[in-house]
Amino acid sequence: MVRTKYDEATTAAFRRKIMSFPKLPQPEPGEVLLVCTCYEDGTALWGGLLDEIGGRGEGGVLVVGGSGVRLRPIEDCGWNYLHGGNVPALVANGGPVPPVVVLADIPVVYGGDGPLLVDLAAIPGRGVRVPSVRLGEILAALLGGALAFDDLVRNMDTGGMYRGDGGRPAFPAPTAPPHRSFPALPSTAAALLLRTAFHDEEGWRVLLDELGGADEDGWIGADLDPDEIDVAHYPLEALIVDDRAFEGLLPSQVPALVPPEEHTTLVALADARTFAEPGQPLTVVDLYDTPGQPAVLPCRVVGSMACNLEISNMDFHEFVAEEGTEPWWEGS
Repeated sequence: MVRTKYDEATTAAFRRKIMSFPKLPQPEPGEVLLVCTCYEDGTALWGGLLDEIGGRGEGGVLVVGGSGVRLRPIEDCGWNYLHGGNVPALVANGGPVPPVVVLADIPVVYGGDGPLLVDLAAIPGRGVRVPSVRLGEILAALLGGALAFDDLVRNMDTGGMYRGDGGRPAFPAPTAPPHRSFPALPSTAAALLLRTAFHDEEGWRVLLDELGGADEDGWIGADLDPDEIDVAHYPLEALIVDDRAFEGLLPSQVPALVPPEEHTTLVALADARTFAEPGQPLTVVDLYDTPGQPAVLPCRVVGSMACNLEISNMDFHEFVAEEGTEPWWEGS
C-alpha cells in the first residue's frame, strides 16, 4: 500500500501556517463579515462589488436594502489570496462562530463573478457564489433560517452560482457529511490523489497502474519523459494519499484540509464510484473558485484538467458535467 509521509508534525505545521493569516474579527450580533482577499501593492481591490451590493453606510457597516442585513467590509493585505477553505481556521476564539463569511476574491474583482459565501457552520470551508444584487436577500434568508447552506449547494449551477443559469450539475455536491474530523492533507504545489474508499484493493492497484504507476516516493506521473507524453491525454502528476484516516471524506470537506502554503492544483478523490463504474472516474474537488464543488471525470481526463488549471487555460467549471448533456471529453 502506498503511503505519504505526513504525520502530527505536518498537521502542526499546517496549523502554524494558517495562523500566519490574520485572524478575522468577531462580528457584532447581526453582522456578516465581507472580507477582501484581493490586493495590489497593498491596496484592497473590490471591483464593482460594493456598488452592486448597494446599501447605506452606518459607521463602517453597509445596511443592505430592505433586508436589514449588516455587512462589515474589512481589509488587511495579510488576507491576500486567502481561499474559502482557509477561512474556518481564522475565526476569532472566545465568541460565537458566525454562520457565514463573504469573500470578495479574485473571481469577483477580475471575473465579475458574484461574491463567495463560505460556510462556517454545517461543513466549514465549502463555498457557493451568489449574485451580487441578491446578496442581502440571501444572507437575510440564511440568518433568519428560511434558507440553509445546504439549500444553496443543492441549487447551484455548474459554475457554482446559486440559482445561476449555467445548468444543473450532473453530479451535485453531497450535503450530508460523516460526523467526524479528518487530518490535514499533505502540502504540495501539484495535485493530490486521495483514496477515500477501501473496499477494493485490486481496483486501487489497477487505478494506480492506469495512471502510470506509483514511484517509491508515493507519486504518480512525476518521472515521465516529456518526449513520450501524449498532450491530448496529459498524464496526471500527483502525490498519493492512501490512508484510512480519510475514509468516507466528501468533496465539500476537502478545502478546509488543504494547507495554504502551497497552491495545490486540485484534489482528486478515488471514491466508491471510482471502483464501481467504467472509466474509473475520479471526483475532483475545486479548491478556489467554488470550494468543495465536485467534477466527476474519467481518470484519463484528470491529468489534462490539472495541466489546464495550472496554466490558467481553462476554469474548473468547464469540467463540471451538466445534467442531460454529454460532456465534451466524451468525444476526445
